[in-house]
Amino acid sequence: MIIQLSSGQGPVECELAVYKLYASLKNEYPDIELLSSHPGKEKNCFSSITFTTKSNLSELEGSVQWICQSPFRPHHKRKNWFVDVSIIPEATRICKDKDLKFERFHCGGKGGQNVNKVETGVRLTHIPTGIIVTSTAERSQELNRKDALNKLNFLLDEMERNAKKKQINDAWREHNRIVRGNPVRVYEGIEFKMRK
Repeated sequence: MIIQLSSGQGPVECELAVYKLYASLKNEYPDIELLSSHPGKEKNCFSSITFTTKSNLSELEGSVQWICQSPFRPHHKRKNWFVDVSIIPEATRICKDKDLKFERFHCGGKGGQNVNKVETGVRLTHIPTGIIVTSTAERSQELNRKDALNKLNFLLDEMERNAKKKQINDAWREHNRIVRGNPVRVYEGIEFKMRK
């Protein structure tokens, strides 16, 4: 699962909370792997951190509250800082051999007796997506099969690129959506201790 921690449009204290939350979760779930991060205004501050984990962190989706006097502005009255936790849908690679269905058919046109008597045309169906491609350009079934696979791979690559663009757009949309109040977790103090 892909998780994004975000300070939204919050101040530098929220960016520090993003870093502290990431460090705390990394201790709690050691399989966490960093995917990307966007540095904030100060050292060890991040406007967003995106990571992946095999653990199910869906109960963390929402806002996390950090109650602490500002380490950057000691006389600031505000003590509540919020971080948004979002689950980002994963882009998946689609093509596997078991997902492919090959069909042969007779095709007309150039090629003489070979084309008219032998099933040289190839129809390839990608079962999960329903994409169907055909190839009749070549005189042999083997070459038409390769051509159909090339066409299918191009279409699947295009789908994957679009899915990754959507994933990035979803991440940025979540970056600006932060709900203050009703937090799923609360941390306290500069030590970032979770309230039980």
